[in-house]
Amino acid sequence: MTDTIITERVDIVDVAPRDGFQAVGPWIPTETKVAVVEGLLAAGVRRIETGAFVSPKAVPQMADTAEVHAAVTRPEGARLCALVPNETGVRRALEAGITDLVYVFSVTESHNQGNVRRPVADSLAELERVFELGRDVDGFQLRVNVATAFDCPFEGRVPSAAVLACLDKVTAHGFPMEIGLCDTTGRAFPDQVADLFDRTQRAYDGAGCTWAFHGHDTFGLGVSNALYAYQAGVRVFDAAAAGLGGCPFAPGATGNTASEDLVFTFQNMGVETGIDLERLLAVAEDIAVLPQAATGGHIRTVPRARALADRPAA
Repeated sequence: MTDTIITERVDIVDVAPRDGFQAVGPWIPTETKVAVVEGLLAAGVRRIETGAFVSPKAVPQMADTAEVHAAVTRPEGARLCALVPNETGVRRALEAGITDLVYVFSVTESHNQGNVRRPVADSLAELERVFELGRDVDGFQLRVNVATAFDCPFEGRVPSAAVLACLDKVTAHGFPMEIGLCDTTGRAFPDQVADLFDRTQRAYDGAGCTWAFHGHDTFGLGVSNALYAYQAGVRVFDAAAAGLGGCPFAPGATGNTASEDLVFTFQNMGVETGIDLERLLAVAEDIAVLPQAATGGHIRTVPRARALADRPAA
């Protein structure tokens, strides 16, 4: 990491209502999900992943995604997105009026089979249909999430060459998109994160894509990895209030990097997030009391006055 700290504004995408809630066993009432999303919006979060159009048998908690999205009162400029693993999910989302989509595939065959039940080649091939479906839709925005970009729970460390081989196919269509590199297991290391983002941004400079980092805090490296991604030029970060989450198809992976931890860190570095930390902590507390919610993070456990205190002068 360089000695010079860059202080460009970042966007934090809160994925607790999707990546977090999908890991909670007991049914979360639709009105509770809506309240969490609206609480995040009130805290200044302007990008939220509200759910997923997936099989309700595989992920029952996501069965009411369309209802949650429709019920939320959102301020101007807020972006509510939904995860889609295939063309069927894209069609369902568009039918529900959701045009901000996150298409996901994994670099490794074993995880892609476990997560979306098909070969990687099929996921990559279907992207062309996704582009075709969204091309003429007003307001269509696409993020492509590349899962297991650093490590796989079944195959171990993932070579950067394998990631680049997938991205060659993703970017070949020339469709403008955001690409999220995902540390699915939380086992990436800061130098690995910085190196992969450096490689990808150089390889696809001019391809019309922007970059995001999706981290987990399984090994306590979530914030560190985000900071190294930031220094590598990334300005969009996925996180979850209360550190809620964990991938059902990644054994051993624990929660997402806590949104409040990222906000605390960036703001104390002089990096603007647009988020009110005190309000965000209140939402995190509401999430933490949900039955069987496996939460994480650090700032939420610190005495509130200390968490909200201004950074001491040097």
